[in-house]
Amino acid sequence: MLDVGKWPIFALRSQEELKLIRQACVFGSAGNEVLYATENDEVFALGTNCSGCLGIGDTQSSIEPRRLDTLCGKKLACLSYGSGPHVVAATTEGEVYTWGHNAYSQLGNGTTNHSLVPCQISTNLLNKKVIEVACGSHHSMVLTSDGEVYTWGYNNSGQVGSGSTANQPIPRRVTSCLQSKIAINIACGQMCSMAVVENGEVYVWGYNGNGQLGLGNSGNQPTPCRIAALQGIRVQRVACGYAHTLVLTDEGQLYAWGANSYGQLGTGNRGNQSYPAPVPVDKDRVVEIAACHSAHTSAAKTQGGQVYMWGQCRGQSLTLPHLTHFVCTDDVFACFATPAVTWRLLSVEPDDHLTVAQSIKKEFDSPDNADVRFQVDGKYIHVHKVLLKIRCEHFRSVLNNNNDEIIEISEFSYPVYRAFLEYLYTDSISLPPEDAVGLLDLATFYRENRLKKLCQQTIKQGISEENAIALLSAAVKYEAKELEEFCFRFCINHLTVVTQTSGFAEMDHDLLKNFISKASQVGAFKN
Repeated sequence: MLDVGKWPIFALRSQEELKLIRQACVFGSAGNEVLYATENDEVFALGTNCSGCLGIGDTQSSIEPRRLDTLCGKKLACLSYGSGPHVVAATTEGEVYTWGHNAYSQLGNGTTNHSLVPCQISTNLLNKKVIEVACGSHHSMVLTSDGEVYTWGYNNSGQVGSGSTANQPIPRRVTSCLQSKIAINIACGQMCSMAVVENGEVYVWGYNGNGQLGLGNSGNQPTPCRIAALQGIRVQRVACGYAHTLVLTDEGQLYAWGANSYGQLGTGNRGNQSYPAPVPVDKDRVVEIAACHSAHTSAAKTQGGQVYMWGQCRGQSLTLPHLTHFVCTDDVFACFATPAVTWRLLSVEPDDHLTVAQSIKKEFDSPDNADVRFQVDGKYIHVHKVLLKIRCEHFRSVLNNNNDEIIEISEFSYPVYRAFLEYLYTDSISLPPEDAVGLLDLATFYRENRLKKLCQQTIKQGISEENAIALLSAAVKYEAKELEEFCFRFCINHLTVVTQTSGFAEMDHDLLKNFISKASQVGAFKN
């Protein structure tokens, strides 16, 4: 479980107080400010309170927590902060609140007056649901549920993407080449901005003196520009440090570019990089990347749960990813970043109270209260008829007039059928990719479309040169078009190794013929 006590700002809080915290954000030039929400959705702040950034109604520092009445009961979804500091927060309802430093209109309220309390920002955001926020040094950016990006604030280097260098006092949509794109992720460096769009392209704008835009030069960019060097690479997430950038691809690969004086790119040297460069993080797939604009530190977590850090780490410059004993990337910033801040709004799960979802999950395959057993490969799986009927159309018809206490299943293997039933209790799956192929077959047979998507995600995360052809064959068989395209692209990107595997040698004739034809069309066999 995440321990907020690792951040020094919490040192004076008792264990009883810390146990009540469900969300927290540590920020400020020295990590001396914190805002946190409790299990009752009450919001508190404490610290040095520069520029009124605590939002408590005055500029007095406070070593004891003070309540933010405006935000209590609002349920925070995400939060970011600038260097002033200024703070931008979004609620689960999609409302945006800002407060703190405002000399450059970074609060988006049309003025340059500091705000001592959180104020809702609705200009051009009315009827919009904000799902993500990001702050640069003195500019702000939000992402809406319909994929639109809005910016405001300091614009000396084009970081608001308006095409000029005039400061922007209110939120305005970033258009230019983002006009017809659906954004899925945003991030800000000190004076630059980034957006990942639905098809995996990355668009960048703003300050570029260290090559942090990844365009191959050091010229500022006043409007969004696509990173051409990432052509053919599908990016899922972007994270910005002070002047460097990290991206995570759908294949779990990591690329970095920009400033590198502390080794924050993880490329093994300390030279700046104006083009995306691959970062070697062991052989495991990366599932999370972390950086924040107030630090020169980078972190990543792999599918196997290992956490790596590099860059400026407590005065040392680590030029390659260093394996830690941490269980989450947040711990890297608590213990090794300068200052000790958080790179995102922390979420702390309670360790005693069980939610409804957790209680249901606990009952899966428990014989105590089960009223039906499935027998698969000679093994029993204990479940509850009423839950299966609520969750699955197939069981609504099968179990309606069925009073059997034991139901035999012969069409699917035990691991696959158990994973299916567990999914109905948990909304998640935990299977190796090879078994996920069998579950994909079941999901197709039972017309469980969401399960089908989860299977495809699991298969994507487990793809390798050895199993790529088998997974491509399964994708074709079960008409999983998106997965088929992903497996095909993986095979093309690793063509030399894939064509030497036993899977390729034993490939179905029609599939092989189609593969060669399609590969030829994308130029895979050109010298």
